[in-house]
Amino acid sequence: MTDNEILRQRMVDSQVRTWDVTDRPLIDAFLEIPRERFVTGAQLPFAYSDMELPIDGSGRTLVAPALLARMIQALEIAKDEVVMDLGCGRGYSAALLGRLAEAVVAVEPDDDLRHAAETNMAALKIDNVAVVEGSLTEGYPAEGPYDAILIAAGAEIVPSALFDQLAEDGRLAVVERNGEFGRMKVFTRTGEHVSGRAVVDAAAPVLPGFQRKREFVF
Repeated sequence: MTDNEILRQRMVDSQVRTWDVTDRPLIDAFLEIPRERFVTGAQLPFAYSDMELPIDGSGRTLVAPALLARMIQALEIAKDEVVMDLGCGRGYSAALLGRLAEAVVAVEPDDDLRHAAETNMAALKIDNVAVVEGSLTEGYPAEGPYDAILIAAGAEIVPSALFDQLAEDGRLAVVERNGEFGRMKVFTRTGEHVSGRAVVDAAAPVLPGFQRKREFVF
């Protein structure tokens, strides 16, 4: 095994599995996808660390492996489903989802990150992930509705436009933030109704545009 393969195995054994991640295809995906491809520069030595890593200058991050694994597992993705990965960055989460779903629409507004994600998909020969330019708050309705939507980040509010892109019984996973506290939640659409359930306490930086409007008191 190479050094990175050893580090990948350790990441799965000491981080992913210990966070109650038991889905075998998902674990296999974490073992197969080289996380080091999706980080750059000073972050490279920390590719397999139990920590979130910055991906741009706006505060967006690649969330810690254990949290990402728990979020994907909670979506319960089937092999015949279509998934949207919102804010895919350099494509790590999209590559993992590509191992589980029939098709993945990976939405990324940043040109440099989007091009990096496209390059990574090509290098890994992942042909069921389409990397597209789109808004974080508006998603990509042209390819919807989606059976599942992954927002691997924090949100104080989730724009209704994203819930509107869920298919019947579609699921959306996100880290819901309330001040300093957070919990990973899965929302499910039934008809016009969306209900949410908490899965585990978690923390992740809030995506740009997903902040609650502040009220001013005079």
